[in-house]
Amino acid sequence: MNAKELAQRYIIIDTHQDVPYRLQKKMEDISTRTPGGDFDYPRAREGGLDAVFMAVYVPPDYEQDGGAYAFANETIDKVEGFARSWPDKFVLAKSVEDIKEQFGTGKVSIAMGIENGAPIEGNLANMKHFYKRGIRYITPVHSKNNHICDSSFDAEREWHGLSSFGKDVIREMNRLGMIIDVSHVSDDTFYQIMDISEVPVVATHSACRHFTPGCERNMSDEMIKLLAQKRGVIQVNFGAMFVNGRVNKEFEERRQYVLEYIETHGLKGEEKQKFGDEYTKTHPLSRADILDVVANIDHVVQLVGIEHVGLGSDYDGVGDNLPEGLKDVSCYPNLIDKLLKKGYMEEDIRKICSGNFLRVWSEVEKASVSS
Repeated sequence: MNAKELAQRYIIIDTHQDVPYRLQKKMEDISTRTPGGDFDYPRAREGGLDAVFMAVYVPPDYEQDGGAYAFANETIDKVEGFARSWPDKFVLAKSVEDIKEQFGTGKVSIAMGIENGAPIEGNLANMKHFYKRGIRYITPVHSKNNHICDSSFDAEREWHGLSSFGKDVIREMNRLGMIIDVSHVSDDTFYQIMDISEVPVVATHSACRHFTPGCERNMSDEMIKLLAQKRGVIQVNFGAMFVNGRVNKEFEERRQYVLEYIETHGLKGEEKQKFGDEYTKTHPLSRADILDVVANIDHVVQLVGIEHVGLGSDYDGVGDNLPEGLKDVSCYPNLIDKLLKKGYMEEDIRKICSGNFLRVWSEVEKASVSS
């Protein structure tokens, strides 16, 4: 069985792509092959992608400026519009059963997760609202601390983990049957979530700190072991800055320069965004390779076993910083091929592509009070 055949035989779920935010900047018809971006229907089917969690990403500024709840709802409207506009190509999915039933229809299943808990706006009732709208995971924080917890990217630690309200958020996610995503959270936040959650948690788009020493955004071996001990999964990010130590160092240096420049010059809103985008374009990072992603997957397997790793590419969320061989959603067979050559068996491929994540999602569903 070759890699292309396996990519079509088994469900492939990618648990984090930033398609909605990309289309907010420049709208494209993703039902056809698009000149830009990492995702569209033809390339998804070419790569064997069956289901994708589209991130309802809410920029951190909404925490301070207000409007996060409304922004999240508008983004959900946009994602629902994909299925309405192109019903022969996209279908919404809200459960493991949906994913399995939709497999083999030729349609790409779209699930949703909120990236940055700012839209909760201090009101647990908003979580039920978002659950009803189809949100099946929440990444509590992004690049800045919020009212729920501390971020791995924020040098200042406001809560030293979860806020008191944040602890209630974790319990409510368990109650609703909503997956907890520990990507982006600080280390203290991670350990507090692991103490509180009664069901497995997932890092929907993270990589191994083993390859990027000092990068809190990635997971340490100790964290991965605890995640596995509690039956969770790390879905490996494809971003070059997360899977390769050299590129990560360049990324951190560039990020710090941009943050300091913005603060020194008091840039706000569009000015701030424009400077960041332009500086990033004129200061590209070095390249990583598909084998860097393979190494991260293999590290998890060697550390905790085959049952605790999956795919969370971060396509459309890491700009042009993707490894050679993994440039877009048509490339999953390339990754499968490298894993096969490394000695992974067909059943291992099934677990990595979707089996492990679906197991966790099923456990979260079954433990909810609504089940």
